[in-house]
Amino acid sequence: MKRNIISLIAFFLLSAVAYGAKPVSGVVMDDKGELLIGANVYWAGTSTGVATDIDGAFSLPTVGSTNQLVTSYMGYHNDTTRVHGGEQLTIVLVSDLVLDEVTITERKMAVLRSRTAAFDTQTLTGDELCKAACCNLSESFETSASVDVAYADAATGAKQIRLLGLSGTYVQLLTENTPNVRGLAQSFGMEYIPGAWMEAIQVSKGTSSVVNGYEAIAGQINVEFLKPQKQDPIAVNLYLNTELMAEINATGGWDINDKVSTGILLNAKDMELEMDHNHDGFTDLPRNRNLNLLNRWYIKSGDYTGQVLVRALYDQRLGGTLSTIRDRELGIRNYYYSIDLRTRRIDGFVKNGYVFDQETGMSIGVIASASYHSQTNRYGSRLWDANQTNAYLNAIFQTSFEDSEADPFDLHEHKLSAGISVNYDRYDEQYKGIFAASQEQGTKNQDFLSNEVTSGMFAEYTYSYKDKVTLLVGLREDYSNRYGFFTTPRMNLRYAPFEWWTLRGSVGLGYRSPNAIADNAAYLPSNRVYTMEKSLKQERSFNTGITTTFYIPIGKRELTLSAEYYYTRFLDGVIADIDQDLHGVRLFNISDVAGAKSYSHNYQVEANMEILRGWTMTAAFRYTDVKQSTFLPTGELVLMDKALQNQFKAVLTTSYQTPLKTWQFDLTAQFNGPGRMPMGFTAPEGSKQYYEKTITSPSPSVGGVGGGPESPIYHKWYPQLLGQITKYWRTCSLYLGAENMTNFTQDSPIRGDRYENSTHVNPKSPDFDASMVWAPISGWKIYLGFRWNLERKE
Repeated sequence: MKRNIISLIAFFLLSAVAYGAKPVSGVVMDDKGELLIGANVYWAGTSTGVATDIDGAFSLPTVGSTNQLVTSYMGYHNDTTRVHGGEQLTIVLVSDLVLDEVTITERKMAVLRSRTAAFDTQTLTGDELCKAACCNLSESFETSASVDVAYADAATGAKQIRLLGLSGTYVQLLTENTPNVRGLAQSFGMEYIPGAWMEAIQVSKGTSSVVNGYEAIAGQINVEFLKPQKQDPIAVNLYLNTELMAEINATGGWDINDKVSTGILLNAKDMELEMDHNHDGFTDLPRNRNLNLLNRWYIKSGDYTGQVLVRALYDQRLGGTLSTIRDRELGIRNYYYSIDLRTRRIDGFVKNGYVFDQETGMSIGVIASASYHSQTNRYGSRLWDANQTNAYLNAIFQTSFEDSEADPFDLHEHKLSAGISVNYDRYDEQYKGIFAASQEQGTKNQDFLSNEVTSGMFAEYTYSYKDKVTLLVGLREDYSNRYGFFTTPRMNLRYAPFEWWTLRGSVGLGYRSPNAIADNAAYLPSNRVYTMEKSLKQERSFNTGITTTFYIPIGKRELTLSAEYYYTRFLDGVIADIDQDLHGVRLFNISDVAGAKSYSHNYQVEANMEILRGWTMTAAFRYTDVKQSTFLPTGELVLMDKALQNQFKAVLTTSYQTPLKTWQFDLTAQFNGPGRMPMGFTAPEGSKQYYEKTITSPSPSVGGVGGGPESPIYHKWYPQLLGQITKYWRTCSLYLGAENMTNFTQDSPIRGDRYENSTHVNPKSPDFDASMVWAPISGWKIYLGFRWNLERKE
């Protein structure tokens, strides 16, 4: 009770802040009404300025030395506006030169990093997403060093991401700032967001805003869909690759009248070709059919803004043993192993916002969303049928305050956000053949029903001084019917001692509710048996980080250098131990095992620059140290490198765009570091992709296993190369690309006994396991795509 009272007092103290300045805010667009992302807005003769966000919007404090606001954007004439006090502006920029309907432009940066925001956030714009095939969200980070994307297993085609060395379950995935990819959706949820639907992606590392909830542990990824009021009336994207995977995207946005707009996004995908490049008798990727449809409405009337979005999808994946040999392989009937995954999902949201005062930004917004996710999954004899119903409500009040009415150029800015939220989750799961017989009561199908309701309130205060300091302090107090009260404090600080140097720091807590099967679905296509000694507890983590960024002028261009460090430690969490038993997955809570630990250190450096006109280059290196307590086959608890976790990643990307933007050439090289294999793993006969690492630490509880037969096996580092060539015309483009041009593939990604005189894996063998994937399972892939759009007329 005492802790709750303190939290309430802190909440009301934050809400009582009553300071602030009248900032100058507005939007920047071109002469066709297209909002410009990344335009520079600054006070003439000063270094005080900002870049517009993904909505073309900006807000910056006034200065006492001038009232002339300059707006610049590559390929457009600069604009100078005289500003009188805090006011809402609409700034229109005109193209530099139009010649035969071809605009001569400078190259825009495809990845934007805010110089004034408190969060360490990168925005991947549409230009960045077009550098590769980017069929869906999971493929959008091929050119990024911050986010890892890899197959979760060698049988289902599911992909997983990692941020700060932690799996995607610890990353809060949002669409339009609304929680979306979570719970049952996390296995394939990123693939349900087509690349052609995305306007931009925002990636925030470490602690993020408490406004969006408490679940961000490693960070937050937010996807912005195409907006009806800005979409082209018709746009089509066609795609085909050498695996005969065909995809079509059709989008369109139309104005019903001057207040109402609507848009439709359609995605259809089909892949029917069975492939077995490694000759193990299993399809490398499942046959896949997917249909995804979204409709969105946008209403703008005076100070009121409303949005309604509804989406429905169906996804089917059929894999396992090749259909051509299921009934004839060596005359063995039990060779048949089928993977049949079917998902039906409908989700949507309603957003309502009203601005009471344009000068102070006083407004209220209410977001209500709901989803229903149903899946029927078969992995051989295993069954996992599950439904999840989710409802979410978030009501937010925002305003800013002024220090003094007498000073129109006050340099202090104060903002406040406060509100309440409610989240409801209902899981209805039926499973068979997954857990140990003692926990499944024999072969009977087991039903598991779980309901969780979490309600809370939050407040977030932001203080800014000139363009030097930004301080953001947030606090949440939530109550869960399963876990009781819990408090989420977070703080982010930005300090720019000079125009060319910015420092950021963050610290805070994060929480999430675990799901035994959904969080560990990668082990389902195997004969590993799940065991869970006690009920899983709420996961709690502490995260802190620091980032430094240098903006170094070189001639008329700028070199951006950044370095960062993040530390995450689980105060309590669930460890999936795959080391003690090669045929099992042991789930246990950190707090239930004396001495158990789980933490990660993440270091990254990055440099990017436009070398010459139209030629950009980015180089980055990340080192990740993830440690986790695990049990040896002897039953001894040790602290080791987390299994199947790459220790480093280096990325070098280069892109060249011709002056008239008629051609674009993109090339990305990845260097993926080594990682530990689970204990008991034996390298395939004749493989040179592994090595044994002898750990000399005298204390197993500190360094791991010391020498002997228990020395862990690590896979080696490996390179990857991908590239794309794009030819542009006024309303269409043709792109040709290739992935995994180094043709590197993992040797025998599916473990298990082979049939006599055959390379095919026996799925009935105790060692059958498709979860030990750390590298590509198929080689070269070439793709061809075509984009066409009917330009929007204002």
